[in-house]
Amino acid sequence: MSKFILALDQGTTSSRAIVFNEQGSIVAVAQQEFRQYYPASGWVEHDPKEILSTQLSVMHKAITQAKLTPEQISAIGITNQRETTVLWDRKTGEPVYPAIVWQDRRTAAICEELKAKGLEKHVREHTGLVIDAYFSGTKISWILKNVPGAMDKAKKGELAFGTIDTWLIWNLTGGKEHVTDYSNASRTMLFDIEKLSWDETMLNALDIPSSVLPEVKPSAGRFGMAQVGKAHIPISGVAGDQQAALFGQACFQPGDAKNTYGTGCFMLMNTGTQLKHSVNGLVTTIAWGIDGKVEYALEGSVFIAGAAIQWLRDGLRIIDSSSDSEYFANKVKGESDVYMVPAFAGLGAPYWDMYARGAIFGLTRDTGKDHLVRATLESLAYQTKDILQAMEADAGIRIASLKVDGGACLNNYLMQFQSDILGAAVERPVNVESTATGAACLAGIAEGIWTRSDVVNNRRLDRKFTPVIDEARRTKLYSKWQKAVERCKGWID
Repeated sequence: MSKFILALDQGTTSSRAIVFNEQGSIVAVAQQEFRQYYPASGWVEHDPKEILSTQLSVMHKAITQAKLTPEQISAIGITNQRETTVLWDRKTGEPVYPAIVWQDRRTAAICEELKAKGLEKHVREHTGLVIDAYFSGTKISWILKNVPGAMDKAKKGELAFGTIDTWLIWNLTGGKEHVTDYSNASRTMLFDIEKLSWDETMLNALDIPSSVLPEVKPSAGRFGMAQVGKAHIPISGVAGDQQAALFGQACFQPGDAKNTYGTGCFMLMNTGTQLKHSVNGLVTTIAWGIDGKVEYALEGSVFIAGAAIQWLRDGLRIIDSSSDSEYFANKVKGESDVYMVPAFAGLGAPYWDMYARGAIFGLTRDTGKDHLVRATLESLAYQTKDILQAMEADAGIRIASLKVDGGACLNNYLMQFQSDILGAAVERPVNVESTATGAACLAGIAEGIWTRSDVVNNRRLDRKFTPVIDEARRTKLYSKWQKAVERCKGWID
């Protein structure tokens, strides 16, 4: 009998479910967007119950669309937006506050307090991260301090914390399992990535009771049984979205790198079982735990990538859909001196400037919509180059090609410009759903349906982009980008 694996891909702007067959091919896809809340400047929230309801809805739709019953699903893999933070009541299952999204900057002041306590070295050495509002730890602290009664409940063991994977597993298992995997735990700023345990120093510094924390497990293995209709399906693979994409792209050798163009832009390089600390503004993270060992990765995060294209669509309303951006960018002939730095939520790697803000440079009287769209697309490629340079310096490896995935990698203008500005090949697979693929593969491997070799063999190349500009032009373009970034830094006092 054929085996099918269901991947739940819970992202920043939408919930998706994808059914894969035994050959690793996609059988059905369902997707649903959900609301984004911006209650104050720099604040971003989601409704955890809406996330859950949309994820359950698309799960059922995908199974139905595949003409299957829940009983025919062999395993579930879960991948998720990572640092987004939920705290809920263990008895009622009700969230005590909206989910604070990874993009949220409200905890910048808490980060400054941690720095003032001299914790930067400890954070880097033990968690692999930098002190930044991006990660979950300061978000938990903020909720406990600002929601009336939350701290008292937490101290009594009545609250549970989770990133979105944990929240989904808790609900899918009827509250039986409070768990996460190594990759998601490594994004909290509370987890020692070498000892593989929660870090007491950070818990004390942020006044977080350990009773709120989930149990941490390897990324491939049993996390619990999900009740779907009358069926009980094993949840067998869990990884944060970027680590799942690294796995789905078969980046199994040290030096293999991928870039995901989603709401943000996330580049990861596999460093194997060796933990490499960055000296160039990147973070060290757990890639996954599998086959009794943990593998690590270097990561650079761009906070605003596809979200900048969404801003053109929803904020400025100068395009009707994100896919229109390629058409308008191609309308600009020759050189364009317009640069857009989308630092809407500060700057991520390698700058780590919480106080930077977005700006557009080089405007002249003949600047039009086309120039702005092109500059926004190009900003994704420039930010990727920022990270790649830091990654190559940290790893001591020159990357010959970059594997790409995520929605914006379907934009041919962007991918060609990416190759041009990197001076390296860009490889786009036929299946750009690398995140969901990775979650499915982890679950399939745990259940003995696939091996790592199958993941490599199932990957097919759609198109390879190679550079068409010379080094002098590349240097000139990039130096202007660096000049624009410098002028955005420290905008907020």
